[in-house]
Amino acid sequence: MIRKLFLLPILFLFSTGLFSQEIFCNIIIQHDRIQGVDPSVFKSMEKSIFEFINTRKWSDYNFRQEEKIECTMIITINQAAQGGDEFSGSLNLVLQRPIYGTDYNSVVINLVDDDIQFKYTPYQSMEYSDNTFNNNLTQILAFYVYVMLGLDFDTYSLYGGTPMYEKANAVVTSAQNTNFKGWQVFEGPRTRAGLIENLLNSSYQSLRAMSYEYHRKGLDIMAEKVDAGRKVILASLDNLEAVYSKRPGLYYLQIILEAKRQEIISIFSEATPSEKTSMINIMKEVDPSNGNRYEEVMK
Repeated sequence: MIRKLFLLPILFLFSTGLFSQEIFCNIIIQHDRIQGVDPSVFKSMEKSIFEFINTRKWSDYNFRQEEKIECTMIITINQAAQGGDEFSGSLNLVLQRPIYGTDYNSVVINLVDDDIQFKYTPYQSMEYSDNTFNNNLTQILAFYVYVMLGLDFDTYSLYGGTPMYEKANAVVTSAQNTNFKGWQVFEGPRTRAGLIENLLNSSYQSLRAMSYEYHRKGLDIMAEKVDAGRKVILASLDNLEAVYSKRPGLYYLQIILEAKRQEIISIFSEATPSEKTSMINIMKEVDPSNGNRYEEVMK
């Protein structure tokens, strides 16, 4: 399936009923470590987050039902304050993209945010509006929805995710006067603020170009032209090398490596010897701690 992003008048949207929200995200709340809180609280939380993400219109783009972006969000609750309305833990987000002409879904990101703190009261409406800080839970959810939309759009159109990243950046800006972790660049590179800085910084734009070339010009044609698609993917890996030479520990670069490591190994398992060697040389440089894994293609 090749998604076409387009705008339609709102009247047409409602009159046809053909189009819907952009995202279908599976929500899982893990709370095994928590004692003394009614389990129904977590069931309500799961339902509230599911509805908040999946029933809201997040952009002006209109998707057919079969074109919805699919993701999984796992929130692990590690602590609950006495009274059961304040929680902290981690969030694991997995975004997948269907590959044209196949039943295969490629993982675009698989990230973990360890700085999740929020208040939640069952059955209370979850309020959110752009450019306004309402509460930390809806801010975090909105941020990652916009990031997911941007990452997905980048795989179909060169730099197509920019408008969504700008919306995510506005979420970060609105949270600057809060005391919640994850919104400040100075807290460290692996924060929400650090991630959106990476995505909007022109110095690292080649990673976004890599995402487009790798997915749209590489994976999407491999069902019909395996060798041609693999050559494009190999060429796209040069973008990783270019950014690594500037900033080896870049957060977004590490996210890409985590998501694509095993897929790259699989893609090049049937490559020519020269392609295998070129891939290994690039990936051992940009992902040195996993260098030996790439050599598996030579076996």
